[in-house]
Formats: sequence, structure tokens, C-alpha cells
Amino acid sequence: MHICQILGSKSPEIFSVTPDQTMVEVLRLFRDKNIGFVVVGRSPGECLGTLSERDCCYAVAEYGTEAPLMRVGEIMNRTVATCSTEDFLPFVMSIMTERRTRHVLVMDGNDAVGVVSIGDVVKHRLEEALQAERDMHDYICGANYR
Repeated sequence: MHICQILGSKSPEIFSVTPDQTMVEVLRLFRDKNIGFVVVGRSPGECLGTLSERDCCYAVAEYGTEAPLMRVGEIMNRTVATCSTEDFLPFVMSIMTERRTRHVLVMDGNDAVGVVSIGDVVKHRLEEALQAERDMHDYICGANYR
């Protein structure tokens, strides 16, 4: 399955914040939008880095009570995990595994067009597994075959 197919089945919205916002502002956005990942940029379409729930946890572990008021630019991840719309799902899974990340920014050339999360991966792999199970059941039972 191509990543563009996954993006087609979900909201393509990419949430972004500025490097000057505080971590607690971003955490409120995470809560309000039920997300766990944002792109960091000074203007729409710019990507200076990313920030995830995990990055926020690491910041708290490192900086303690100062972390919630720190600026996003101080704690963001500058090495962004990306893939192409034409990449296949197993390739993106390998990126997530190797980079130990739960989110991959999807690019179409130089433009960010979406985000694939570990939840998206699990959802689509589960759908594939259930379809394979139905197909095998039908084959064994002789259903839907002539």
C-alpha cells in the first residue's frame, strides 16, 4: 500500500506551531485537537523541526519544572523523519522502527502533505490482515469461488 492511499483515508491537515510558542501551549493544542505531533515553522509550509508528545516528555525529564515554559524552538526535533507519498507502508514502518518515532512527515517534493502516525500504520495493517483472513476463510470454505 502506498502512503498516498493512507493519506486519502484520513484528514490531510498538518498542525503547525511557531518556535516561539511554549511547550504548554503546544500540549494544549495536542489536547484540544487530539493529536500528538506538530510541525514547527515561522510561516505556513516552513519546517524547522517537529515536536511530539515524546519530545515533550524528554524535555520534562531533562529540564524538570522549567520545561513547560520553554520555547518550542529549544526542545523541537531538528532531524525530521520524512517519506514520500509514493513510498510503501513497510518502508515507512522501517523508518519508524529505525528512528524510534511514532510520526513521519509525508512529502510531495518539497511540500509537506500529511503525517503518518503509528496509529495509521496499525489501522491499515489490521485491515490488510482481516482481509487476508476473510479471503483465506472464503477459499477454504469454497465461498465466492467458481
